[in-house]
Amino acid sequence: MEQSTDKDASGFAYPPPPDDTDLEHVWEFAGQHLDSGNFTNAMIHFYRGEMTRSNVWRQRLDATTNWAVITTGAALTFVFSDPIHTASILLIDSLFVLLFLFIEARRYRYYELWTNRVRLMEKNFFVGLLSPPFMPHADWADKITESLNNPRFPIGLLEALGCRYRRNYAPIFLILAGSWIGKIYMHPVSVDSLEQFVTRSAMGPLPGWLVLTVGFIFNGSLIALGLFTVGLQETQGEVLSSTAPRWRNFLYRLRHITWDTFETELPRLARFDTRKQLAYIISDKMDVVSQVLMKELGRGVTLINATGMYTGKEHGVLMCALESRQKAALKRLVAQTDPDAFVILTPAEDVRGGGFRPLET
Repeated sequence: MEQSTDKDASGFAYPPPPDDTDLEHVWEFAGQHLDSGNFTNAMIHFYRGEMTRSNVWRQRLDATTNWAVITTGAALTFVFSDPIHTASILLIDSLFVLLFLFIEARRYRYYELWTNRVRLMEKNFFVGLLSPPFMPHADWADKITESLNNPRFPIGLLEALGCRYRRNYAPIFLILAGSWIGKIYMHPVSVDSLEQFVTRSAMGPLPGWLVLTVGFIFNGSLIALGLFTVGLQETQGEVLSSTAPRWRNFLYRLRHITWDTFETELPRLARFDTRKQLAYIISDKMDVVSQVLMKELGRGVTLINATGMYTGKEHGVLMCALESRQKAALKRLVAQTDPDAFVILTPAEDVRGGGFRPLET
């Protein structure tokens, strides 16, 4: 006997459910049986609520940018209104703008939290309604459920700072730095030599050379922040270019090289990357390597027996799940134990079990 199929408005035929499926109790909440219409209605209201929260936090982002623009305009007006007004006001205003950048980056991470949920629903629910057949990503509902049960920022603070700096704050800091140089150069009269310029740069007990050095380090650090975070594109709330120009590819590679150096010398920087990592180590000294990793990293190691297809030689493959901040230590320990080892590191979507978050049903 041929089974019947259901068709949507576009004519797409959905396959019949298995014979042992109790469709009457597929959705049940508080004793009430819910059909697909109830589910769709709930998703629509959920989408509207997340979209509203996303818009509210987007407005809060604009507020901090407005604060930075207003304070910068007020500082410039005061400093250049009279030759005797000190240029130190511009340096103090730079610190205020830096504070606004930090506040905006924090708000941007909250904005990304709500926007990430909105994008998950748009890509996996509404796209399926508009372009049947409905083929969402396999774990999109699990991702939304995890976000609701355990809200976490989808992007790191470093990416948020870099993104907001490039989008809004780079021109503001450039204007402040250029205005400070212009004020020192012009008022009360134009300088005649570099030595005179350095002398005028002094702030109270601070000599001019120290003020200039701190200024170069301050602005150079901000420029480096903007450049070395170009390759971080986990954000869902911005429209990103699908084609990366050559200079962006160059900066992306340069950032990775520099990040590897920082990762070795300054391990604390890795705290900005909250993703878990999965390491595969191919070595002929798996016993020694595994003991070192378990002792030094405090992580479990699993041995997988494998054969190299090119050489036909048997090798041991060690699999180890670890925190992102432990990547540098793992590479260093493996290099010290077996310089001929082959290491593969890849981000893990989710890690559950001993040493990580509990395994939930």
